[in-house]
Amino acid sequence: MTDALERLFGSANRIRVIRLFYLNPKKVFVNKDISRRAKVQNSSLRREMSLLEKTGFIKKAADSVDSKTRAGRTRKVRIKGWALNPSFPLSASLKNLVLNVAPISRAEILKRLKNAGNVKLIILSGIFIQDDESRVDLLIVGDNLKQGVLEREIANIEALVGKELSYSVLSTQECTYRMRMYDKFIRDILDYPHEKILNKLDIT
Repeated sequence: MTDALERLFGSANRIRVIRLFYLNPKKVFVNKDISRRAKVQNSSLRREMSLLEKTGFIKKAADSVDSKTRAGRTRKVRIKGWALNPSFPLSASLKNLVLNVAPISRAEILKRLKNAGNVKLIILSGIFIQDDESRVDLLIVGDNLKQGVLEREIANIEALVGKELSYSVLSTQECTYRMRMYDKFIRDILDYPHEKILNKLDIT
């Protein structure tokens, strides 16, 4: 289905940008943030943003955001960028089409995260199962994990999904201990809707 969307819209980059705006409907993005979060190079991004503006999907907007000064203080800074256009006439239909097609397969998530090392448990919830009440989107349990690789792969998944993921990483020992202690965080994940795509710990 994702391949079909790419053929329909003509660009995987465009689909990622569209998802980013739909999953952050009230946020104003500058090009630098869009490029980073959607993993789209600046040269391609300018073309995509121009097209999306011409169709009426996005509009120019401004917002005030917190910024750190050199002295470490926080001050408000006004930025000019892009925001989702709520008046776009095809918005409801396009949103339903784009968000209901999984941007990344379970097999691809598993393949990417296993690159980080000895991963023993991967649980998907939250955005992956369309449940806004979930504690996290992703729980990863493993040992001797390569932090840099893990962060890079999660950033790549975030770009495809269109949203910064809420995730937690635990060692096998910590996960096992928390389960024995009926830790609320773990119970809130396991007792509510979720999907295990890797379960070497045989957690039921």
